[in-house]
Amino acid sequence: MNINPVAFTIFGLEVKWYGILIALGVFLAILITESMAKKKSYKNGLYKDVGNDVSLFAVIIGVLGARLYYVIFEWDYYSQHLNEIFAIRNGGLAIYGGIIAGGLTIYIFTRVKKINFWTLADCIAPGLALAQSIGRWGNYINGEAHGGVTDVPWAILVDGQRVHPTFFYESSVNFLIFLFLYFYLSKKQKFEGQLISFYLIFYGIARFFIEGMRTDSLYIGDFRVSQLVSIGIVIFGLAIRFIAKGRQKNK
Repeated sequence: MNINPVAFTIFGLEVKWYGILIALGVFLAILITESMAKKKSYKNGLYKDVGNDVSLFAVIIGVLGARLYYVIFEWDYYSQHLNEIFAIRNGGLAIYGGIIAGGLTIYIFTRVKKINFWTLADCIAPGLALAQSIGRWGNYINGEAHGGVTDVPWAILVDGQRVHPTFFYESSVNFLIFLFLYFYLSKKQKFEGQLISFYLIFYGIARFFIEGMRTDSLYIGDFRVSQLVSIGIVIFGLAIRFIAKGRQKNK
C-alpha cells in the first residue's frame, strides 16, 4: 500500500480519497435514481428531482446510522473514549448501519410525500449498489477491510503481508449487482419491489461469505455481526419478493 489516503489539503483541512469516493458514489447514485424514476414515467407518486430530495435526508441519516452501528458494537472502546464517538474522520463506519438507517429514512420520506415505498426503493437499489462498489476502493487506499493472509496470485500487500483483497471482492459483487439491476432487471421488471428484493438477496449472500474472510469484523460473542445481519437481510429480501409478487398476481 503506497497510496496517500489524503488527496489534498485545503485551508489546513485534509481531504481524503475515502470521502471523495463516497461523495462520487452518492452523486452517481442520485443520478441513477433520477434515471430510474424517469424510466418509470414518475409513477406511484415519483416526480422530477425525487432523488435529490430523498438524498438530502437519507445520506446524512445513513452516515449517522453507519457510525452509530459501529460505535454500538465497539462500545468497550468508545465507552472509554467518549470524545471520539463523533470523530468520523478517524474512521469507523459500518455499511449495514447506513443501509438500515437510510432505509428507514426513505420509508418515512415516502409516507410524508405519499410515494409508493417499493417504487422508490427499486429506483434507489441500482445506484446504491454502484455507490458501494466505488466506496470500497476507499477502503483499499486506507489499507482496511481486507482479509487474512493468503498466497493467492491476486493478494494485496498490507503491512508487509499478502492478504485477501476482500474490499475488491465486495466491490466487484456490488458492481455486478448494479449491472444486473440497471441494465437487465429494470427492463424486465414484473412487480414493484423486485429490484430492491434482488439487491438485498444478492448482496446479503455475498457479504455473508466475504465477511467470513475479513480480519476487522465486529462481533457479538463468537458471531460476526455482519454475518448475522446478512442472514436477516437475505430473509427480508426473500420476504419482499414473495409478498410483492403475490400482490401483483392478485391485482
